[in-house]
Amino acid sequence: MSCARSCRFGGILLLSKRLKISTMAALLAATALSVGAAPALAAPMPVPADAPSAKDLTRYALISNVAISRDGKHIAALTSGDGAKINISVWRTDALDKPPTIIGSTSMVFKGVSFVKNDRLRVTAMQPLTNGSWKGHVQKVYFTDLDGKTWNSPLADTGAAKTDSEAVERALANPLVVDNLPNDPKNVLVVDQRRGGEGDVYKVNVYTNSAERIDRMAGRYGGFVTDAKGDIRGRTDVGYEDGKAYFVQQIKNAKTGVWEDHFRSYARDRNFTNLEGFSTDPNIAYVSMVKTNGKRGVYVYDIAAKQVLEPLFEHKLFDASGILLDDSGELIGVPYDDARGSIYWVDETLAARFKSARTALGVKTEPLSWTDPDTDQKTRFNVSTDFDISVVSASADRGTIVIEKSGPKLPAEYYLLDKTGKLTLLGGSRPWIKTATLGQTKLVQYTARDGLPVPGFLTTPPASFGEGPHPTIILPHGGPWARDHLGWDVAGWVQYFASRGYVVLQPQYRGSMGWGEKLWRAGDREWGGKMQDDKDDGAKWLIDQKLADPARIAMFGYSYGGYAALAATIRPNGLYQCAVSGAGGSLSDMRKATGNSRILRERQAPSVGGLDAIQNAGEAKIPVFLYHGDRDTNVDIKDSLRFINGLKNAGKPYKWLEIKDMGHGYATMTPEMMETQLVEIDKFFQNECKPGGL
Repeated sequence: MSCARSCRFGGILLLSKRLKISTMAALLAATALSVGAAPALAAPMPVPADAPSAKDLTRYALISNVAISRDGKHIAALTSGDGAKINISVWRTDALDKPPTIIGSTSMVFKGVSFVKNDRLRVTAMQPLTNGSWKGHVQKVYFTDLDGKTWNSPLADTGAAKTDSEAVERALANPLVVDNLPNDPKNVLVVDQRRGGEGDVYKVNVYTNSAERIDRMAGRYGGFVTDAKGDIRGRTDVGYEDGKAYFVQQIKNAKTGVWEDHFRSYARDRNFTNLEGFSTDPNIAYVSMVKTNGKRGVYVYDIAAKQVLEPLFEHKLFDASGILLDDSGELIGVPYDDARGSIYWVDETLAARFKSARTALGVKTEPLSWTDPDTDQKTRFNVSTDFDISVVSASADRGTIVIEKSGPKLPAEYYLLDKTGKLTLLGGSRPWIKTATLGQTKLVQYTARDGLPVPGFLTTPPASFGEGPHPTIILPHGGPWARDHLGWDVAGWVQYFASRGYVVLQPQYRGSMGWGEKLWRAGDREWGGKMQDDKDDGAKWLIDQKLADPARIAMFGYSYGGYAALAATIRPNGLYQCAVSGAGGSLSDMRKATGNSRILRERQAPSVGGLDAIQNAGEAKIPVFLYHGDRDTNVDIKDSLRFINGLKNAGKPYKWLEIKDMGHGYATMTPEMMETQLVEIDKFFQNECKPGGL
């Protein structure tokens, strides 16, 4: 469950800790895998007849993104009957056995749907855009009725752009819906983000599309937080003191209406205090900060006294990731970022219903021994074994709830939970996949060469492939300021290869976020160094566990993961037989990207340093497959081409694939693009991983 501060589903408001600043996760977001140089003479493994095909894993889901209206009378979802086109389907909850209303589009791809009012939908759509020399994708937000007859942008267009660059800028500047105003029958709260109107706040009528400006924020503020009345009472400003950039959390005084500074967080410290939301008491807010053991907690805050009171939620191992409020401002729960992403329910009734649903749907847990990377304290906690459930939407009275049941080997299934505790299956996202053919994933820990505990997600192939050792893929996530979770892999990478007999390890190497401050900060300036050691040490751990065949190990990655795969071709450790790099970035370009921004220059640039793989391409020691989308606006395709030029000049082998119209993120990829990635990577492993294939 994650969305921006302003995101509402049903009657629950999820407030996250995001600030309005760009991060390297936007520049480098994905996954990685690389292979070693030891000889591998084994014949290609036969693919089980019932293993999922690349198309099975990458076609659009039968049902996804399920939401329920506040009055509980309608359900909306993204649906796809043929796996190639996404529609919106709308059902009446009292007639689920009747065909839904279908809303389609020929000009854009639907990416999200939710309710802004009981009879109005908020739709997110993606489409490619070419303007002059610029090629990319734009994501747009629209309001429409339950039949899809009328479509409006949150703010009407203000006229034609004068230049190509202005046209692109305006196309990318979506109005920001900061509050659905659930207690207002007609309006939502929108912040203009277009040039000339930045920071203007409007009440927008979702029926007439009329807009009333109610405030100006001068384009300098972000991180807007509303109270239960729909008033913006929190915002984030940027300032400078003695040449040091800082973020300041501001709160509007409920009595005087004056904006007041409350928390100042310096960019270089990377330890921000975030305003998460407001209580029903106008003087009480909820803030999150890192106070002890390197983990973010949520605390009660006295606004008038400017004093942090008692902790609302602290976890000794994992970060809190926001709060859940209902329409009246009552606190419902606190999400926290454990292996899967869980919620501590403050509302006892919801807690009891959720517990009963977990039992009814067969959720099982087992204890896991764990060493906290921050404190080296040894402990244990429970982790779900095969799948778990989460709340994805709820009616305003919380009487009707949409539950998602999913796991690493279970594509999402959606259920309706009513007041009596009855569960009704709404549908499965990928019912054509036979889960018995998939690999088993679990959270693990191994020790890096310098003693640091490194988390990881280990997927082993089905039992039919024997105990091992197996061919292995090291698959580090992107970011690098990001992390993986114990859930279904929407890209299909993990299960495609696990179902074909591969072991897949997703190391949460130093530099990863969400496992504590020590692990995160230990990645500073260790690109291609200790960050890469952690990936290599994961491969060595798998060899010691008799899971990985030391002659059949690869690394495959995308974005930062693509960079890691390129680095693996250069480092002389002989662990990997080959490497696959999708949209791999240049370290020098990352330095430029962070150095060109005053904030990022202090916040993130100091962490970017180490091996520039592209400048050392001629030292590659193993075959490498590079692929890149020609509409990638995050990592320029020229970075991959520069590495190839280095390989060419040194006479080194490589495979290259340019994917037409593909951008950087998953949202820009069609099923055909995803299928192509899986098929071509598999071919490379089988035919060009020397000698004899992986």
